[in-house]
Amino acid sequence: QVQLVESGGGLVQAGGSLTVSCGVSGRTFSSYAMGWFRQAPGKQREFVGAMSRSGGITYYADSVKGRFTISRDNAKNAVLLQMTSLKVEDTAVYYCAAARLVLSTSYSDSPGSYNYWGQGTQVIVSS
Repeated sequence: QVQLVESGGGLVQAGGSLTVSCGVSGRTFSSYAMGWFRQAPGKQREFVGAMSRSGGITYYADSVKGRFTISRDNAKNAVLLQMTSLKVEDTAVYYCAAARLVLSTSYSDSPGSYNYWGQGTQVIVSS
């Protein structure tokens, strides 16, 4: 069983930065590709970014490309989402997720590919 716990959410002004983290329990963290998703009030959950289990490949939604960065620390069983130049429209609950994918270089932008999810952390960007 794998458990994911997000932390680091909060209130930030537009143009600011914030890093949210995801701690992953279990000894097989390095076996999972990781993804970040978000859900704003009244909207469907949307893909933010993903990283292969090798850590060598990242993929981002166009809406966050160039502003958000995913990194992972396999020694600490953690994945980070660094967010810069935040916009009001980035306001959402942010979720991390873990996926068992065949290739070490694989990643996915589909929620259905992910086996485990965290409970989410709220990010509010004020104008």
